[in-house]
Amino acid sequence: MGKLNLKGIIPATVLPMTPEFEPDLKTLERYLDWVICQGPVALAINVDTGEGPHLSRDEKITVLKTAANVARGRCDIIAGVGGPYTALAIQQARDAQAAGADAVMIFPVSAFQAQPLDPEIPYRYHKAIAQAVDLPLVLFQLRPVLGGIEYPREVLLKLLEIDSVVAIKDACFDAVKFTQLRATLNQAPRKIALLTGNDNFIAHSFMLGADGALIGFGTLATALQVEMCQAARARDYVTTFRISDALQPLIDAIFAPPIPDYRARTKEALVMQGILPNAYVRPPLLPISPAEREKIRQALERAGQLEDIHAG
Repeated sequence: MGKLNLKGIIPATVLPMTPEFEPDLKTLERYLDWVICQGPVALAINVDTGEGPHLSRDEKITVLKTAANVARGRCDIIAGVGGPYTALAIQQARDAQAAGADAVMIFPVSAFQAQPLDPEIPYRYHKAIAQAVDLPLVLFQLRPVLGGIEYPREVLLKLLEIDSVVAIKDACFDAVKFTQLRATLNQAPRKIALLTGNDNFIAHSFMLGADGALIGFGTLATALQVEMCQAARARDYVTTFRISDALQPLIDAIFAPPIPDYRARTKEALVMQGILPNAYVRPPLLPISPAEREKIRQALERAGQLEDIHAG
């Protein structure tokens, strides 16, 4: 099991689609190279931003192979694994390892939403995946409104007993809960990386103890976010918040209600920048309205992200 670099920006990348709603692999190659050239430490592939839940098994494998081939060791590849039952999650994890992934991020499944939650249910699920592959595991804590779970402390501590767990991504969009999670991880017997998935307070996350940021917004203004992360780690807060303040209107436009539309909004932003040829999302996801497109264009302009940007 190789060492994983999580100390930086980890964009959850989108998946370009053809007009027939099939993965556009040629565009994907160019787009991923453009992202990687901006300095992220890893890419998250086949996760929500990349419409992973809407892909077939073969499509997920092909997308991962494409990403691994484009990366060529320039950054790590983290693959999303999403059950919904144990045997299928194991299959996905094995597929990910065979396709060249450097780690897997385990999505919470509906069985974890029981109240109260028996710690053995998520523990045995994650443990079975850990035993099936020789890859680092990233846990994923997500707001229930988005189909996830916020793990109770005793459940989280149980999951941290799994040796191959190296990190947890938190996307509860709550700074207080994020701070509490950092305190829980501090009690773990070994170092567990804390990754923010909170697009609404990325810069603040680093001050609250984040090691890295695994975020859908990471695929927009990636170079600026890499600079922001480096500044925060160096405690250069003037630079950190100069960048954060510039990006916040764009964050607000991309993650406006309803939040699941952020995937289509992100693609629209990349089209406006000349990175993608279109913004197709696979049904049942829907395109956004012309009025929303205009809001995104204005936000990109305010953030200085429409100036001389071209695909790599």
